[in-house]
Amino acid sequence: MTRYQHPLAPTPLRVGLLAALLAAPVAAKPPVYATPAETAFVDALMAKMTVEEKLGQLNQPPGVGNNTGPAAMAGNEDQIRRGEIGSYLGTQGAALTCRLQKIAVEESRLGIPLLFGYDVIHGHRTVFPVPLAESSSFDPDEVQHAARVAAVEAAAHGIHWTYAPMVDIARDPRWGRVVEGAGEDPYLGSVLAAARVRGFQGDDLRKPDAVLATAKHFVAYGAAEAGRDYNVADISERTLHEVYLPPFKAAIDAGAQSIMASFNEIAGVPMHAHRPLIQDLLRKEWGWDGLLVSDYTGVMELMPHGVAANREQAGALGLRAGVDVDMVSQIYVKDLPAAVKAGRVPMAEVDASVRRVLNAKYRLGLFDDPYRSCTPDGARERALTLAPEHRAAARRMAQKSMVLLENEGDVLPLSKSVRTLAVIGPLADHRRAMLGNWAVAGREEDAITPLEGLKAALGDKTRLIVAKGADIDSQDTTGFADAVAAAKQADAVVMFLGEHPDMSAEANNRTSLDLPGAQEQLALAVAATGKPVALVLLNGRPLSISRLKGKVPAILEAWFPGVEGGPAIADVLFGDVNPSAKLPVTFPHNVGQVPIYYAHKNTGRPPSEQEKYTSKYLDVPWTPLYAFGHGLSYTTFRYDAPVVSKKTLVPSALQQQVSVRVTNTGKRAGEEVVQLYVRDDVASVTRPVKQLRGFQRVALQPGESKVVTFPLGFDDLAMLDDRMQRVVEPGTFTVFVGGSSDRTREVGFEVADR
Repeated sequence: MTRYQHPLAPTPLRVGLLAALLAAPVAAKPPVYATPAETAFVDALMAKMTVEEKLGQLNQPPGVGNNTGPAAMAGNEDQIRRGEIGSYLGTQGAALTCRLQKIAVEESRLGIPLLFGYDVIHGHRTVFPVPLAESSSFDPDEVQHAARVAAVEAAAHGIHWTYAPMVDIARDPRWGRVVEGAGEDPYLGSVLAAARVRGFQGDDLRKPDAVLATAKHFVAYGAAEAGRDYNVADISERTLHEVYLPPFKAAIDAGAQSIMASFNEIAGVPMHAHRPLIQDLLRKEWGWDGLLVSDYTGVMELMPHGVAANREQAGALGLRAGVDVDMVSQIYVKDLPAAVKAGRVPMAEVDASVRRVLNAKYRLGLFDDPYRSCTPDGARERALTLAPEHRAAARRMAQKSMVLLENEGDVLPLSKSVRTLAVIGPLADHRRAMLGNWAVAGREEDAITPLEGLKAALGDKTRLIVAKGADIDSQDTTGFADAVAAAKQADAVVMFLGEHPDMSAEANNRTSLDLPGAQEQLALAVAATGKPVALVLLNGRPLSISRLKGKVPAILEAWFPGVEGGPAIADVLFGDVNPSAKLPVTFPHNVGQVPIYYAHKNTGRPPSEQEKYTSKYLDVPWTPLYAFGHGLSYTTFRYDAPVVSKKTLVPSALQQQVSVRVTNTGKRAGEEVVQLYVRDDVASVTRPVKQLRGFQRVALQPGESKVVTFPLGFDDLAMLDDRMQRVVEPGTFTVFVGGSSDRTREVGFEVADR
């Protein structure tokens, strides 16, 4: 069989320990970012630096307001004067950052400016929907704009560097940090990783509203065993390269200037000591010359990992692996000076990391304007905080992020002329649930709750009956009677159930995906009244709500929707906005199906309800409750059969076009996310049953049709063969087009042997 390899396709490095030792050396590529002027400037500055000042540039202590890990002493002002601090974690506010910057620039020997890093994960003060929610929009332009707004606000508060986007692929929703990423699919994750990088960094890093973007966590953090944060990731080389690495490559190709190492190990090597993946793959093979930062105390944690006996060994391993900045543990600055002077740590390794730190400061323009966020009266900071246009963008993003899971009997949209509306549930007026987790600079008082959004939308004409019904995480059912009574008095019911924000994000893992506490029982009790019930879910992960399907007629997944979540929810519930979002992650029937994702392998005995000895379960279907890409609308869409421009492709022209006519067959205008999937039908290694390779939003008026066209090329058809070469093999391919991964129409074509 002839194989066609792209002339520029890289050959991935082996990452197992033995393979890493035996792999042929990869020639270093020249830096892809540094200019001659930058190199000359940094060379001249480094020539003046002492060992202590160099290691100081690699030191990042925690600052004011940081609570992301074990307590650690913040670097004091004398350390800045001595050149022992290169950056701060968790320090923000124009007045504070400018005061500390003044000490660094005007009172230290070399006047090297500080970098201020902060967790700007889904907005700064203007908190947007959580990243998993934003990803439901399948709208890269809107996601990029959300990151741009976040950067503008953060930069005005003195921040130069955000620890986002998180680009970890996550297929185990027990893991709390699924809320911070783009879901289960590497293609969607790659597209949105690039969008977020472009949004954060803007078109010119030297502009005062640009911040360094950090793709994290490198790598395979989302593959943590048992869904336990910080756990090992025991994955194959193929899975690493096909699933977990692509979003990082996309972020780098979009210009990401920073990457954060992950807490996990791969093949027995903790990522903070993983030289083959950092130095060889990232830096040599991919040619990336950006700044790699540890995660919180990640270098120090090489000791409990069991690969370092003491702090000096941990620091030496981290530095040798290419971890440039030591976040919080201060090992580089405190424990390595003597080791460098004694020759136990090569100066060349120190210099390489120092150069990358200084490059980042140069690229941000801090040597020319270290006070870029400083205004005498703080006017810029005030003007750009929660600006009306920022809140409008947050509302629009929230509208596009809500997934309509069910709508039996067209319960939604509700009429604004409804006379009595029951508003039930512990999250109806929960301000923090709007912000979600990891909204570090967010303030509860900035958020508008669903109850407030409903009141504003309905005015005084509708009577609202409010009943909490139950607490979020309690089995107490004493409030059920009030909730049921409220429902019986109402013409319609809206319920707000889900998770507490502290049930998702870092270290917040769950072994159950059910609604916490007695909330499921509450939903069933209210639904049993027979009134039109719409359930709004507020949560940070897929939930197993199979017992509600068919009993609660309308279910809207709103995630944690941000400061404008209340108005946005009302917009969707009353039909001012037609929902168009799609699930970026699979919803299981129960936690026993985890991990479950659409791009699975077929196996030698694919599931069959007719055959016993096939891959399935006894107690639940093997299929998901809601598939990847699922999302309903208040209108309906018809897909004609897709067509391809060529039935046969030849090796010299691997270019295909797939077209499909989509028609709005309902009575409302709506947007549909048209999704395209590809399968290599027979290959030298097993392939997923389908893989996302394109999506487009299309807006259609009632009765309107549009032809949507997708290009396919080498990258869309390629795979890693049994030699880990990126190739397109001859044979047949199937293309699937539709409104979700499980509802598609298909067409085939062939790649010829010659």
